Amino acid sequence: MVNYRRSQTPGGTFFFTVNLRDRSANHLITHIHQLRNCIRSVKQQRPFEIIALVVLPDHLHAVFRLPKNDHDFPGRWKLIKSRFSRALIKEGVVLKKSEKGEINLWQRRYWEHQIRNEADLQTHVDYIHFNPVKHGYVERATDWPHSSFHRFVRLGMLDKHWGCPRTGTAGGGFGE
Repeated sequence: MVNYRRSQTPGGTFFFTVNLRDRSANHLITHIHQLRNCIRSVKQQRPFEIIALVVLPDHLHAVFRLPKNDHDFPGRWKLIKSRFSRALIKEGVVLKKSEKGEINLWQRRYWEHQIRNEADLQTHVDYIHFNPVKHGYVERATDWPHSSFHRFVRLGMLDKHWGCPRTGTAGGGFGE
């Protein structure tokens, strides 16, 4: 078994990509209210700050900042994923199980990257907000409802036309 290295930086800021196992599924947006409730309940139990977040049908991207004395983002993701899985089952969604009896909703692992500085943070936040355009779900970032983009616009941090390829307000050179 491979031993994955995870950052042990208390108070760190991290970018995540978390996928459903079935990349053709759309559970994340068809059950967005349950996902929001699960994230909210984990935040209450194990505080963290959501800097940016986008939820697409089969995956999500997020930037979280942990409390100064805490480095346990794996525990938070485990809670979010398990609570969401249980919420779907409670609603009657049939989810397959693996040979080990594990629910096969989520990919077992996820991608994380520790944010190094402000430029790195800006690149990842831009990537998150532009992602629905990149995947062809919408033509403009403002048209995707499941994104922190709207909070950034409300707070005056972004113009509502940001991420519109026709207006040239987004370079689109955001890396994964």
